[in-house]
Amino acid sequence: MSRDVELRHLRAFASVARHRSFSRAAEELLITQPALSRTIAQLEDELSVRLLDRSSRHVELTDTGAEFLVHVEQVLATLDQALAVARRRVTLRLGFSWLLPDPWTQRTVSRFEESTGATVALTRTDDPLQALRRHALDIAVVRGAVDAPRGAHVLHLFDEPRIAVCSERCDLTRIGRLDWTDVRHWPLVVNTVSGTTGPWSWPAEQRPERIVETTNYDEWLETVAANRGIGIVPEVAQRRTRHPALRYIPLTGAPASPVSLVHFPDARRSLVRRFLEAAAQAAQRAQPR
Repeated sequence: MSRDVELRHLRAFASVARHRSFSRAAEELLITQPALSRTIAQLEDELSVRLLDRSSRHVELTDTGAEFLVHVEQVLATLDQALAVARRRVTLRLGFSWLLPDPWTQRTVSRFEESTGATVALTRTDDPLQALRRHALDIAVVRGAVDAPRGAHVLHLFDEPRIAVCSERCDLTRIGRLDWTDVRHWPLVVNTVSGTTGPWSWPAEQRPERIVETTNYDEWLETVAANRGIGIVPEVAQRRTRHPALRYIPLTGAPASPVSLVHFPDARRSLVRRFLEAAAQAAQRAQPR
C-alpha cells in the first residue's frame, strides 16, 4: 500500500462500490457526501487511475475498479478478523456495590460486547469509587449522590424509585405504608459506604433520630432483617432480594435515587467511550421497571 493511501480511503471505496451510491455510502460511513467524494478523489489521484464511473444517475466500477475491489475486500476482511481476535482479549472492568439495575445492565453489556468484541467483567466491590481511584476499575456504577474523584467524569443515567424495607417483626408491617417525612420516627439502618439513603438525605431538622450504621449491602440487609431498624432502598431490591425475614413497604413522597457512571476520561478512552454510548442508549430505551 502506498504510504499516502489510508484505511479510510479503502473503506470509503468499498462502501461506494457495494452501494453503487455516494449518498448511501456516506450514510453508512457517517460522513457527508462531499467529504466522501473528496476521499474517493484522493484515492484515485494517489493511484493515478479511475476506479469509478460517475453520472448523475448511477455509479459503476471501471474494469480497474472492479479488480481493485476484490483485493480491497480481502484486505478489509483480513483486518477485521485481526481486530476481532485482538478485541476478544480486551476486558472492560465495570464495578458496582450491589444489585446492578435491570434491564439496563443486560442491554448495555450485550450492545457493547456485540459492537466491540470486548468483554465486560462485572466486579462487585463495597466501594466502587475507591476501586476506581486505585485504577482497579474502568467504570463505576454509583447510586445516590456522587462524590467523584478529582478529574473523574460523571454520566447520570436515570433515577430509581425508593421503597421501605423492614423486618417481619417490625410494627411498620401493621401500618402498611410509610411517608418520607415520617422516616425520622423510626431507627434507620444505613450503609455508610455505598448506601443511597442516610441522614444526609434530609434537612437537619427532619433527620431520623437514631441511625444504625453498616458498611456493605449484606450487613445492611441482615441488620434490617434482625429488626435493628428500617431501611430505605431503590425498588430493584424488592424484585431481586428475597429474604424470609424482610417485608417491603410502599414509600410515598421520597425523592428518586439517581444512578450514574463514573470514569476517568483518559483511561482506555475509546473502549470507555463505546461503553458510555451503549449505556446511554440503553437508558433511553428502558428505565428500570
